[in-house]
Amino acid sequence: MRLMNCMTSAALSAAMMVGAVWAPVAAQAEYPEKPVNFIVPWPPGDLEDVLTRMIAEDFQTEYGVAAAVVNKPGGGGGPFPGAIEVANAPADGYTIGSFVIGVPVMGHQIDIPPLTPEKFDPLGIFLTYPFVIATSADAPYGTMQELAAYAQDNDVALGHFGDVLTPTQVTKAYAKTAGFNWGSDAAFDALDCNTLASGDADVINTTLQLVLPCLDDIRVLVSITDERIPLVPDAPTIGELEPSLNIALWNGLFVTKDTPEDVRQKIIAVAEKTMMSDRAQAVAKETGALVYWQNAVDSAARVAGDIDTMARIGALME
Repeated sequence: MRLMNCMTSAALSAAMMVGAVWAPVAAQAEYPEKPVNFIVPWPPGDLEDVLTRMIAEDFQTEYGVAAAVVNKPGGGGGPFPGAIEVANAPADGYTIGSFVIGVPVMGHQIDIPPLTPEKFDPLGIFLTYPFVIATSADAPYGTMQELAAYAQDNDVALGHFGDVLTPTQVTKAYAKTAGFNWGSDAAFDALDCNTLASGDADVINTTLQLVLPCLDDIRVLVSITDERIPLVPDAPTIGELEPSLNIALWNGLFVTKDTPEDVRQKIIAVAEKTMMSDRAQAVAKETGALVYWQNAVDSAARVAGDIDTMARIGALME
């Protein structure tokens, strides 16, 4: 009887050990098993929002779980409440950031404690906003070099969306490198055909999509993008004019640094396919935006390079 009890105890112990080994495996469900949120730190309706919604739709179709875009606007200068939400969420791939350049490049450098030290890794960059510097077709200058010469003896008024935006910083830094000053500058809520036609500004820093209706009546002097915009192929990029200012306003997907690699790859697989789809490329054709997929390694290198470029621009503007 004692021998049987010992055997029973041994068998029970062995069973418990097997259960202990297999329990964590059984409990670890395959990603994704619950709803996923893509956080956009801006109001709905702009390019990053439209394209991120396409990714969320395709994610839901691919994996059979709910996927939604959550807009968390907080202003171009921070404190990026949407980014803070991603930074504070578990590193499990269920909270994904869709961020413009300012979050990963500047967020941890402008005294935002929840974003410091650097919290995010890129999954990929997928959008370059079609920012341009434009003027009226009858302006006495047709290139940025001619503008620089004209501004030596004449006041030229610049319109922009705000000093905190990267394209505005680049526009003002270019003036420094080209040896001229803007006669005046002001931030506008809207910068479109009417801004130039009314004379509210002589030169505007805006997105190409806002001036497409009057493209025949304006001149695009330069694009603040990595590559020339197909809709205005004769306009050089800012990097062609001044290599030290080669930067663009882009948007990408980001996760916190401890997010597992297999989870990252599942998100990437959907997002890359979405950006190459006909409906995403149609957005590019209609707006002048550059829509693509830049892989995680190249995106990380781009972020590092942009941090250096913004440091140069900051020093130039002091």
